[in-house]
Amino acid sequence: MSAEWNFTDPASRSNLMRAVRAEAASFFELAANTEWEAPTACERWQVRDHVGHMIDVTEGYFVGFDHARAGTEAPGAFGLPVMAERLDEHARAFRGLGREDALKRVHEDFERMLAISDGLTDEEWTGLMVPHPYMGPLPACCYPVFQLVDYTVHGWDIRERTDAARPLAGDAADLLVPVALIVWQSTALTSELAQPFAVGIRVTSGANAGDYRFDCGPEGLTYALSDLSDVPAVLEFDPGTLVLASYGRLRGGTVRGDQAVADRFRRLFFPI
Repeated sequence: MSAEWNFTDPASRSNLMRAVRAEAASFFELAANTEWEAPTACERWQVRDHVGHMIDVTEGYFVGFDHARAGTEAPGAFGLPVMAERLDEHARAFRGLGREDALKRVHEDFERMLAISDGLTDEEWTGLMVPHPYMGPLPACCYPVFQLVDYTVHGWDIRERTDAARPLAGDAADLLVPVALIVWQSTALTSELAQPFAVGIRVTSGANAGDYRFDCGPEGLTYALSDLSDVPAVLEFDPGTLVLASYGRLRGGTVRGDQAVADRFRRLFFPI
């Protein structure tokens, strides 16, 4: 994995922040020019709810950075299993905001988050631990990449129900490949797995192309770059399809080998 395309390496900052700005600009244009209460690919969410979601999560990041800078203790993390339900409630709670006020607020929040991200030193990029409402303390570099996730995936959600539907942009998708793998590792329900098994994930193109072996057992999922000649099934994805699949947006990709093993892997995950 090249340092310039690995969000945990400060060498990726130029690529990452350029992609964040591009995806946010596209999201804002969509939100401003699409019917405010139009349905989207995200179940139960209208366009306005995606904007409400961005306000909710971004302002939550400000609280985390305030705690990190002040050295104060944050409330305990809620955990990932409840994240989807709580984020849904919070996003729809902003429906009382009109389009103009909501877009003004989300723009201002984005600019403030950019200033925070751009102001991090290389040492703080991974050394400053910032509490997340659902995951607890995380390196500061996770927060700009979370912005990339949200503006990219939720932009796709809005477009998918319009004439502007399109695949993900290559740079954003490449940067999010490592995140997609972490999402699967973090959202697998494996405690009741009676028999451990392994599958391969092949990323077929882009800056983070490669073969990853996932070992699945009651203790959880582990993965690493590896030869896949001895696994019973390999799931192949281009970068954009991998990202959307990991966030539960589609069941794309190609299966080579044992379809039952591939299906078993796909059924492990809860939504976030």
